[in-house]
Amino acid sequence: MKSKVDKSVPAIKVPQWLDEWNDVTWDSDNFRRQPERAFYLFSIPASELRALCGVYPRSIKGREKGRDEHGIQRRHDPDRSHEIASFIKYGYPWSDLSQAKRESGKYDDLKKPGWLPTAVVVNILGKDDKRRGKKVEEHDLVTLVGHDGQSRIHFPENFTGKDWRAAEIPPLEVIDGQHRLWAFDEENASENYHLPVVAFNGLDISWQAYLFYTINIKPKKINASLAFDLYPLLRTEDWLEKFEGHVIYRETRAQEIVDLLWSSNTSPWFHRINMLGESGQRGRMVSQAAWVRSLLASLIKSWEGQRVTIGGLFGAPVGSHKQTLPWSRTQQASFVIFAGDSLKRNITNSKHAWMNPLRESGDVEEGLDAAFYGSKTLINQDQGIRVFLHAINDLCYVNADELGLAEWGDTEENSDDIEKIKSSFKSLKKSQIGEFIEQVTEQLAEFDWRASDAPGLSEDDRLKKAAFRGSGGYKELRRQLLAFLSQEDNLVGSSAKLVLKSLGYA
Repeated sequence: MKSKVDKSVPAIKVPQWLDEWNDVTWDSDNFRRQPERAFYLFSIPASELRALCGVYPRSIKGREKGRDEHGIQRRHDPDRSHEIASFIKYGYPWSDLSQAKRESGKYDDLKKPGWLPTAVVVNILGKDDKRRGKKVEEHDLVTLVGHDGQSRIHFPENFTGKDWRAAEIPPLEVIDGQHRLWAFDEENASENYHLPVVAFNGLDISWQAYLFYTINIKPKKINASLAFDLYPLLRTEDWLEKFEGHVIYRETRAQEIVDLLWSSNTSPWFHRINMLGESGQRGRMVSQAAWVRSLLASLIKSWEGQRVTIGGLFGAPVGSHKQTLPWSRTQQASFVIFAGDSLKRNITNSKHAWMNPLRESGDVEEGLDAAFYGSKTLINQDQGIRVFLHAINDLCYVNADELGLAEWGDTEENSDDIEKIKSSFKSLKKSQIGEFIEQVTEQLAEFDWRASDAPGLSEDDRLKKAAFRGSGGYKELRRQLLAFLSQEDNLVGSSAKLVLKSLGYA
């Protein structure tokens, strides 16, 4: 007979506050309002905690648009949860044995209890707390009652246990321990297996990121690059701007993306990036170093400037909610690959006047389009790559809400990076984001990308294009490209005008 689900559990209130903390800068505008001066300890069946936290297997096909099933800040590694699930059932070292050894019966004496004594850290959302514009429905709220250490955690009145689902967003969000929770599927859903819980009440999301960092990264439990995927909000924390972690993340992430651009056969730059800076490749491939610098200056930058509100899609708060896009490394790479492929296709399928002299020059290997891959086109040079990345970033950034950038999610969970990129590429193709990028690249293909030493240029045009050389050339090329796009009477044109104005180029 199924036991009755408890509607409340006793909790121990743990006051934690020092006078020195009164000097901390509390800032509601940056998601750092002053927190409650205590947290709470309680225990609950793991399967029920999982339901209250909204931690259950993701399925893109079954997701409603805009619904974030597992919270906006965290990402899930299914292999890690599977490993924990195996440990819960059989303990160590049985959980590490191969399937053949388990089935042999020779190692049954290695089975042990799979204890998880470390607390899962969660946050109780209040009635006014928003996550990407959504609140917990009033009848789904988890509330605290009691004082002086004698407290109770009250669950929603309609709470039915492990199968319960919130109407809008879950009342609890996991700060640390999501992989432990995800390990409790139907096979590990015993009501006798409780987890200890540390619960903060109404903790602002920036403080949650801070907690995740101090729990997982400061003790060097996980590497910084992985942490920024698990908790994207860390990409934009200003307290990390003054710490090496931010620099390491951005440079490492840029290199990871370049490696995926080079290694993915979906990419227009597949094996066409000079990864080692080898001599003899100049004029044929842009170097990895140049790609990294361009990504750091565009998609991975924090902000354009103090008074310029355009940031990088991978490294700045985006949209009206001013929260970080929860895109993984493979999503970020796929976004760049999709945009590059779209530009390549629109150039290859076009016959604009600037392209003909390049194609007639025989500057590339057979089967390649000299207008995209040739040594005399800016789109295959440092300046052009950077300005192309700027254009895609800036135009999508100012339309983040309209394009639903935050709602674009991973489509593959258990595949390798290359397969994930292919899946994300297909997903983008069917999305509003993909449609907009296609509109942008159609117009980018019309722009004259010829370098100053390209054939077919008049002397006047050659002198104008000479201005793109040197460090100042990036800005001038960017300005001219945006001005070109702004002439169109459509969303791309109006967006380009907005970017020009924001950059002070208008």
